[in-house]
Amino acid sequence: MYLESAIAEDKNIADKIAEDEKMVESWKKDADRMLVFTGIFSAAVAALLVVSVPSIQQNPQDISAFYLAHIYQSSLPNGSQAFIPSSLSDPTKPFIPPTSGAWVNGLWFLSLVINLSCALLATLIQQWARRYLMAIYPRQLSSDSLRRSRISAFYMQGTTKLIVPWMIEAGPLLLHASLFLFFAGLSVFLFGLQLTIFKVVTTWIALCTSLYSYLTFMPFMPFIGEYSPYYTPLYTLVFSCFRCIR
Repeated sequence: MYLESAIAEDKNIADKIAEDEKMVESWKKDADRMLVFTGIFSAAVAALLVVSVPSIQQNPQDISAFYLAHIYQSSLPNGSQAFIPSSLSDPTKPFIPPTSGAWVNGLWFLSLVINLSCALLATLIQQWARRYLMAIYPRQLSSDSLRRSRISAFYMQGTTKLIVPWMIEAGPLLLHASLFLFFAGLSVFLFGLQLTIFKVVTTWIALCTSLYSYLTFMPFMPFIGEYSPYYTPLYTLVFSCFRCIR
């Protein structure tokens, strides 16, 4: 009887250790995927910012052209008047960037900052995973399964209280938020560039946004949500809001 209970206890401890390792491995995989996505996405946003940033800066060539035009005008004989294009803004006056350019760059810079913050969070998750494994599986206790199980339960309690799972869920949520901010800025950018391209791209963005919203709220729908396998990172936030309202 004692032998059977000892075997059952060892099996439970081994299962608990396996669950911990599986959980930490999932943390690492999520962090690796986030780092890959943030690297590619940051490069794309940065490349477009190189093109869009000059739209909110005063063009040095316009300043030079303005002064050259006035120098040329002052060199003409008395009574002669040179034509100065109205597009040449006076550099002595404050430069006011176009509203569309401010919106585009604001949305894209915010998207880039959120994306880089996700990269920082992903590196922190990798460090947390390594630290968690080192804490619950110290080398000096490698053969003491019971003590390792107790240490694991202790740190698991701390992980739950300090909302570490929520921090890990926040990574994909922020990534998706940065992506939709980029989409919004892209629509504004294309609106001032070419109307046909704007309509095509914005239509696709609207379809993707509608589908994303539908998948987010699908678990709350009657008859469908009970067996829906679909999930978005925004679902956890929406579910928490529903619980608070109720």
